[in-house]
Amino acid sequence: MDFSKTLIRCSAIGQIMTEPKDATAKKNGDLSKTAQSYLINTYIKEKYGRERDITTKQMAKGKQGEEDGITMLSKYKKKFLKKNDVRLNNEFLTGEPDIFEGESIYNADYITDIKLSWDIWTFLPNVISTLDKNYWWQLQGYFSLTNAHAGEIAYILLDTPENIIQNEKYKLLRQMNVISEESPEYIYASAALEINMIYPDIPLDEKILIFSVQRDDEAIERINPKVEKCREFLHDFEKMHKRFPYFDKVM
Repeated sequence: MDFSKTLIRCSAIGQIMTEPKDATAKKNGDLSKTAQSYLINTYIKEKYGRERDITTKQMAKGKQGEEDGITMLSKYKKKFLKKNDVRLNNEFLTGEPDIFEGESIYNADYITDIKLSWDIWTFLPNVISTLDKNYWWQLQGYFSLTNAHAGEIAYILLDTPENIIQNEKYKLLRQMNVISEESPEYIYASAALEINMIYPDIPLDEKILIFSVQRDDEAIERINPKVEKCREFLHDFEKMHKRFPYFDKVM
């Protein structure tokens, strides 16, 4: 298998750029365990065409609510924002930014990536948190692909889609083990669940948190050599995999 052309997703740059915890491994420029774990999944996907189908309710909300999130951000900024549907590749990276502003996605001025929070309890802690380093690296990847020099991560508290609410109510009904949906205990609990999943009473400007990110050319220059090291790892991993029954592995 030829891994010399393997591309790293921008959303995974933070994983491959993570430094090893071991001082010697760090000094030697080795890949971290986090990077190796990501690359083994990449190996499985590229060599065997298999990919874990992990779908959570949070992921479902993020996928279904993307357009509504962009609409909400457009209202907040008082300008029209359109979802980008072009996947970009260069020699090392692949990615699909949510929104761009500028001449084109290939020569953008500004990139926005939206993160839809599952609920108000996962949304509000971002107020006192620093930006997730993985998201920072993701935007650096987008900057590399689009030539943009600035961008942002926009956390958005969006109403949960109706089908997901109904799924959660069904789970609640089964957990409560009541006679029917007409049971007073379920009616009360179901109403409380829905209140926690929709937010029409909260002002728009309290449902959006924006973290600005500037292009860091020095950081971007570090990405490509790391991708090359990832490709070397995949090549070496395949060799180890193929000869493993006869390989004296030291524990």
